[in-house]
Amino acid sequence: MAITEQQVQDALKALIDPNTHKDFVTGKSVKGVKVEGDNVSVDIVLGYPAKSVLDEIRRKVTEKLKSLPGVGSVNVNVSYKIVAHAVQRGVKLVPGIRNIIAVASGKGGVGKSTTAVNLALALAAEGAKVGVLDADIYGPSQPMMLGIRGRPESRDGKSLEPMEGHGLQAMSIGFLIDVDTPMVWRGPMVTQALEQLLNETRWRDLDYLVVDLPPGTGDIQLTLAQRVPVTGAIIVTTPQDIALIDARKGLKMFEKVGIPILGIVENMSIHICSQCGHEEHIFGEGGAQRMCADYGTEFLGALPLDINIREQADSGKPTVVADPEGRVAQIYKAIARRVAVKIADLAQDHSAVFPKIVIQNT
Repeated sequence: MAITEQQVQDALKALIDPNTHKDFVTGKSVKGVKVEGDNVSVDIVLGYPAKSVLDEIRRKVTEKLKSLPGVGSVNVNVSYKIVAHAVQRGVKLVPGIRNIIAVASGKGGVGKSTTAVNLALALAAEGAKVGVLDADIYGPSQPMMLGIRGRPESRDGKSLEPMEGHGLQAMSIGFLIDVDTPMVWRGPMVTQALEQLLNETRWRDLDYLVVDLPPGTGDIQLTLAQRVPVTGAIIVTTPQDIALIDARKGLKMFEKVGIPILGIVENMSIHICSQCGHEEHIFGEGGAQRMCADYGTEFLGALPLDINIREQADSGKPTVVADPEGRVAQIYKAIARRVAVKIADLAQDHSAVFPKIVIQNT
């Protein structure tokens, strides 16, 4: 008896994507099924960057289809395609950028910038085209963390070419000023600088732009929420109550302006002694998980208080590139995959399919 397309669909519906936790049919990843006699060909297109898991998914799908009675040859193609997703109402997408991820914290010193750069590097390691915008005008840190020196070029005298480091496109006020120069600017100048850095940089076909926000809920955050097309936000905190108080404020700010919360990352979750291996929750335990439960959002992951994370970021080679197979890098990569999956689940942006109406005198 010949294999039918329905049998193939039923088999794929019984197979769970390990990253989305949905079957491939419900997750709308099955884009093409061809059955010729007893030979089967299937195209699986994932909505998130998945370089590290393509072979694993191809193997699982192939094994599942080969288990069908009477099946002949099986050909499985697995790829991924990242599309633009919906943003706040009334805000247009930035040319050259499909999705913008805001990384925020209510309080300074919780490791937000380190999380932002490692998240960006992890997304790039999975095959995405990624950029980083350092939105901390008063205290830019991304140039140092990415090990980038020099100033950006302007080919047309109007826009800036992004700097590059470890495969990322990057822009920061830190590229335009001397390292010791303080930014003694009032709020309107700061927000204008942010908009210029975003809109006057010639970003090149980015799947994701990770925006490293300054701590707090001030002018920069308000500008981002009202005038920058943000796909989703990540909140970074530590387990201690004093950090969680401010993290909750940051989360509520994004909720009020209709920006989806992708989840919460807990930094400095546990300290492991480098000498004896003793584990200790220096800043408390379970704070971010309780916050996630209170606000119905996802706990994306916990990172240890590890001297290597600090040393690697300070040296210009963050953990994901300094020790890509290490335990901490794997945590960052797991967080990045989950963030990409959550973005893929959001409503897509369809503004590009609508025709543009031009009125002219004839």
